[in-house]
Amino acid sequence: MGEPNYVIGVHESLMGVDAAAWDDLLDAQAQPSPFMRHAYLAALHESGSACEETGWAPHCITLHTDGALRAACLVYLKNHSYGEYVFDWAWASAYQQHGVPYYPKAVIAVPFTPVPGARLLARNRHARSALLQTVVAWCESVGASSLHTLFASDEDVQASEESGLMLRHTVQFHWQNTEPGYADFDTFLASLSQEKRKKIRQERRKVVEAGVTFRHAHGTEISAADWDFFYQCYERTYLEHGNPPYLNRDFFSRIARTMPENWLLFVAERKGRPIASSLIAVGGYSSGPERQMDEKIIRVAYGRYWGALEPVNCLHFEACYYQPLDWCIANDYQRFEGGAQGEHKMARALLPVKTTSAHWLAHPAFADAVARFLEREGQGIGHYLEDLNQRSPFRNPT
Repeated sequence: MGEPNYVIGVHESLMGVDAAAWDDLLDAQAQPSPFMRHAYLAALHESGSACEETGWAPHCITLHTDGALRAACLVYLKNHSYGEYVFDWAWASAYQQHGVPYYPKAVIAVPFTPVPGARLLARNRHARSALLQTVVAWCESVGASSLHTLFASDEDVQASEESGLMLRHTVQFHWQNTEPGYADFDTFLASLSQEKRKKIRQERRKVVEAGVTFRHAHGTEISAADWDFFYQCYERTYLEHGNPPYLNRDFFSRIARTMPENWLLFVAERKGRPIASSLIAVGGYSSGPERQMDEKIIRVAYGRYWGALEPVNCLHFEACYYQPLDWCIANDYQRFEGGAQGEHKMARALLPVKTTSAHWLAHPAFADAVARFLEREGQGIGHYLEDLNQRSPFRNPT
């Protein structure tokens, strides 16, 4: 059989792609996430949170055969490097120093969302490779300096490496609910070293002694008032650091309406008054690529956003780690991803995980320089992971 003759489409908006077809393609990937759902991406664009005006100009590239969607990805043309969590400011500076424009660059990513997962959606390996080659050719045609696929899936990494793209690694921290699963939070604590158990119990006790209690709501249980309060907390966190929030209130209204099942909200209260909140994303996928009926469903929770209106010692740890982990154990979730960076998460039993991005640079000399840099950086990341893995918080590390 010959190679398929793909019909290539370039759309100025995700709205150019049928939502059901996009989500069906996403569900066929080995590492889907709620953040790649059509509804989530559309909410980013339509709310004005990630759009051309904010420096995220979206373009959707598709491959069809016989009218069926075979591969697709969302590519952003960007004039800055904010909201990516894989930092290339030094690369941009080097370009500027040599009088070569770095922007616009092209990014395949979920804006403001450092969650690993499928980026190059494809029915098979050949379609994924063809999609990537199409994207690189498109980048050349529009004059993009480079292409960056951030927090890519294993399948995307393989396709990128086979196509000659450079790989870059970073470290995140994820919690695993190891088989057969913890019976409860105390059982989880019992698996930790005495030092870590003591520290977590002390931190939780401080929150209780401060008179703080928690409630949680999932999906449609989250009321409009809850969403309003959450956004007040979320916005406060950004403003306290001197920046406006990336995501506006309209974005959260849209995801609450179009994908409520993917959201879990924890609200901290004191004396009957809410004082803090954390928003967790939840999702699940089959454990194998064939999607057979007897395959295990892997349930994953993703730590995302938090904020507080008044200070309470250790409240951040309780709202963002201990309450979600307790919920994950009670609801048979296998993994909790703690987001970008944060070595302190190891003390809460989130272990280091290597994440990968893939990069193509149009300028040959800069591509060579970056390749040498990435080789040195990669060695450093490898040593860092070795060091972290020697500091396991568990009693009997495997």
